[in-house]
Amino acid sequence: MENSEIGTAWWYHNGTMHPNGYLLDRAYRYHPSRRPTPFKVYPRSARTDLCLEGRQSTVSAIEAISTREHADRGSVPDIGLVSKILYFSCGITKSIDFGPPVGRIDFRAASCTGALYHIEAYLVCSDLAGLGAGVYYYEPKGNTLCLLRSGNHMGVIDDATADETFASRSPAVLVFTDIFARNSVKYQAREYRHAFWDSGTILANAMATSAAYKVPYRLLMGFWDERISGLLGIDWRNEGAVALLALGNTDYGSRAIPPMGDVPKAPPPEYTSEFPAIAQMHEASSLHGPGEVASWRCGHLLQPRHGSGVEEPCKVTARGLPLEETIIRRGSTRKFSHESITADQLTNVLWSSITGIPCDLQLQGTICDMYLIANAVEGLSPGSYFYDKTDGMLAVLQEGCMRDVSGHLGLDQDLAYDSAATVFFMSDLQHVLEAFGNRGYRVAQMDASITAGRMYLAAYALDIGATGLTFYDNEVTEFFSPHAERKSVMFMLAIGKKERKR
Repeated sequence: MENSEIGTAWWYHNGTMHPNGYLLDRAYRYHPSRRPTPFKVYPRSARTDLCLEGRQSTVSAIEAISTREHADRGSVPDIGLVSKILYFSCGITKSIDFGPPVGRIDFRAASCTGALYHIEAYLVCSDLAGLGAGVYYYEPKGNTLCLLRSGNHMGVIDDATADETFASRSPAVLVFTDIFARNSVKYQAREYRHAFWDSGTILANAMATSAAYKVPYRLLMGFWDERISGLLGIDWRNEGAVALLALGNTDYGSRAIPPMGDVPKAPPPEYTSEFPAIAQMHEASSLHGPGEVASWRCGHLLQPRHGSGVEEPCKVTARGLPLEETIIRRGSTRKFSHESITADQLTNVLWSSITGIPCDLQLQGTICDMYLIANAVEGLSPGSYFYDKTDGMLAVLQEGCMRDVSGHLGLDQDLAYDSAATVFFMSDLQHVLEAFGNRGYRVAQMDASITAGRMYLAAYALDIGATGLTFYDNEVTEFFSPHAERKSVMFMLAIGKKERKR
């Protein structure tokens, strides 16, 4: 399948719509006792323990997510900074025992659909202070790095990204992968959407942590998939790379590619995916060879149709909690009160999150559009709104109490009904696919989820709550039309005050 044959993306997207997508079985049921082990184990791999001691950033979460990219030359993260970036994006921050049949769940720094934690993180690096060059797997259970390959393999990254300018100067790259069966065991073929929802929220944390410690970074969405899979020693039919995050900036170091043998083997997973549509969509959106990567990255520039994002520094009026404290406190809100949040809180959450994503595609601002239903926002009439990213203003679409609508669009969940506001991230998917082919589906989902992940952090920094929700796809588009005509929902976020425990 060719990336340019965008019918595959539409086939997958339409087939995984709620409630009646033809790739979904409404009779399918998941039992918590089937929950897969949420991490890999490499028993024969040499391990390096990570340490979080040392200096702690005082940068606020709001500042970290809204700060523009640092472009300092000679910025090389050491093992301490790598430890912080990994822990505050993928690490275990709390554990709760729910009793049988669920048992104990180790919750991570970033949210994940169903707490199934199907996104894995790997590190490819040259020699760093405190850490030798190699390819590593990040094991969250022990907060350790497991050595898969020794030696400097950054030349493979250069090859796989067609010598992307930023990546070719980076001493370290994080690779995020999706283990399909670990999430599809509950969510069926819709899992591939979750691959980007969940990696996006992880990346929002990783980018914010990098910014807090002044480590320059760049998201890489264009890469030779098979080359990256080979470097990590994974089978793309079961585990696919979804994004790379290049860290640091230096002009020195050899990029020669050493010989590659086999990597240590992890025990086989409990499940393999029963939903071939996931692998089909991943394959159809894959790139093959440096030439195709370079052509894909440079052949088209996508211009957002509603404003070009933020031209000036963000109009942020609140500081909020420090980033690391925010991440430790964060959790997907399970119950909202009907209390109002302030218009200032909502404005800061929105405006601080849309600065655009430093990316190999050189996008000007986030490409998704944001539509809102305000249920309880002081100073804002209840109703539906469109958020203008150019000036940060909310345009009224329809006034009136819409809690019932909000609740229904959020798959009839109480959280969507009870929240102070719901935000719908929508993209003109045809426009994106025409620009980037099937891989544009990855771009659209990732763009929305990173923006939503930033909003997660902003909400908790301002002492309110947030949680991601799923939705009735076509009904959301219909509700916000004619303004949202031809747009598809990528993500939904509910924001509000958490119900106080009594």
